[in-house]
Amino acid sequence: MVEASLLSLLLFLSSLLCCTTNQAFLTLSPSSSQFFQWTSFSLNCEEDDSSAGGTVRRNTTKETRAECGDEWGTSAGSSCKMGLIFPWDSGVYWCESREGATSNSINITITDGSVILQSPVLPVMEGDDVTLHCKTKTSNLPADFYKDGSLIRTEPTGHMMIHHVSKSDEGLYMCHISGHGKSPPSWITVTGKPTTTAPPLVSLAPPLTSATTPPDYIATPPASAPPQFVFRLVCHLVVFCPYFISTLLMVSLYRHRPKGNDRPISMVMNPLTQAEQGLDDYDVITSVTTKHHF
Repeated sequence: MVEASLLSLLLFLSSLLCCTTNQAFLTLSPSSSQFFQWTSFSLNCEEDDSSAGGTVRRNTTKETRAECGDEWGTSAGSSCKMGLIFPWDSGVYWCESREGATSNSINITITDGSVILQSPVLPVMEGDDVTLHCKTKTSNLPADFYKDGSLIRTEPTGHMMIHHVSKSDEGLYMCHISGHGKSPPSWITVTGKPTTTAPPLVSLAPPLTSATTPPDYIATPPASAPPQFVFRLVCHLVVFCPYFISTLLMVSLYRHRPKGNDRPISMVMNPLTQAEQGLDDYDVITSVTTKHHF
């Protein structure tokens, strides 16, 4: 009884741990934070167990938590294809796993202007190199690059490289091409490198100020998924859980095994002596003789 209760409890805890490992992750192709209208892109919702089944959603200025295939986009399994995009498709995109876990969010801006700034759509790691590309629909031209409203420098090819980025490089970027106009703003998030003691916290929603506030839809991303180190910890627990269960069962069975002195009573009873057996036979004979006498 004790072993059965213990096994049921451990199996229940194991099932809970297994259910929490399936987390969703959203990717964008082509990878760019800004697009010209009349172009296209696709989003893919992946789960950490390499299975499909996530649902792509978005927040825009006109809708909240709208699901792909419901009046926008074309749903194909865990993917969502967007064709002939327009400025009102700008917004925050994310996906949800089958268990309801929320993925990372991606801010996408679609413009009807003639200049866009191609920048990373996901947070970048400290120490990495980042390339910003200011482009028009036709050619690469010299461009001015701005951060938080201040001019950084002018690049003759329209490409700006930021070497070994740090937290100080985090901010709102835009570019300007003479004779064509300015690009929409894009926020670049920089995260710290993971350490053995304290993993970094990925901020998908930047701390916005009045001087650097992008459109309203960027300021309201959905709740982010738990940090990656939590997923790894749970995975380790799930992997070692069967070994833990089997060890506990073996210990429990060992402690409750029958001992050598606990033999059944029938095995330890002494047999009747010959004298006692003879007395019993005598009593039976006497009883029968008495009955016949009467």
